[in-house]
Amino acid sequence: MPTTSENAAALTLGAPAPDFALMDVVSGKLIHLADVQSKQATVILFICNHCPYVKHVDRALVDLANDYMPRGVSFVAISANDPVQYPEDAPDKMRAEAQRVGYPFPYLFDETQEVARSYGAVCTPDTFIFDGQMKLAYRGQLDDTRPKGGRPATAADARAALDAILSCQPVNPVQKPSVGCSIKWKA
Repeated sequence: MPTTSENAAALTLGAPAPDFALMDVVSGKLIHLADVQSKQATVILFICNHCPYVKHVDRALVDLANDYMPRGVSFVAISANDPVQYPEDAPDKMRAEAQRVGYPFPYLFDETQEVARSYGAVCTPDTFIFDGQMKLAYRGQLDDTRPKGGRPATAADARAALDAILSCQPVNPVQKPSVGCSIKWKA
């Protein structure tokens, strides 16, 4: 059964983005929140390699980033899964997956899982969109498609939130929770 972010003890709308410093599995560089934040909007995605919900949206994530990065929006993805329980989510496998899919954004490994906990992330994918002041404007599903649902992912909900932010309009406060695989917490 899929997990939702609906009841997570997460950031509330308007809350500031928690700081982080995590290793990018592709470049090997330590990435801080300040390195990826944008004056327009910042998208922080909690994803992993093995989850069928993430696999369903991986092309939509690339398209979303490629469409909005030229407009000044920044993107970063974070995996917090325990690679002992799920070896497919280990940093070397993350690097291979980022290169295979062609993620145009950093893919960070949250080894201690402290960053995922500070955001209240509970499933993959889980989408957090911050405005230019790094205040949470959207937290929820990318779109309403699901694996084996017969429709391709479009990231329509995330696109609507970004369009509102970029046009200086309020983001719809009715936000559907993310649905996906639970984050694999360490024992």
